Amino acid sequence: MDGMLGALQWPAMLVTLLAAWLVGSQQRGRRSWGFWCFALSNLLWVIWGWHTQAWALILLQFGLFALNLRGVRKNDPEAPA
Repeated sequence: MDGMLGALQWPAMLVTLLAAWLVGSQQRGRRSWGFWCFALSNLLWVIWGWHTQAWALILLQFGLFALNLRGVRKNDPEAPA
């Protein structure tokens, strides 16, 4: 189990890169998927950070998650400005 949690940083990194790629899209749908991929990567990093006791990383991920939710809202054309 320790090995699996330790290796979680690699899928977290890949999901983060995919999210960054999608957020850079000019298509609203892809950008939206990118924000949700970022949210998934935040969760993966929190799990990995808990395992390694990287408390600053965990706090950072909560802050980034809040920014990702803001991005989802601002990317929605029907959301109030």
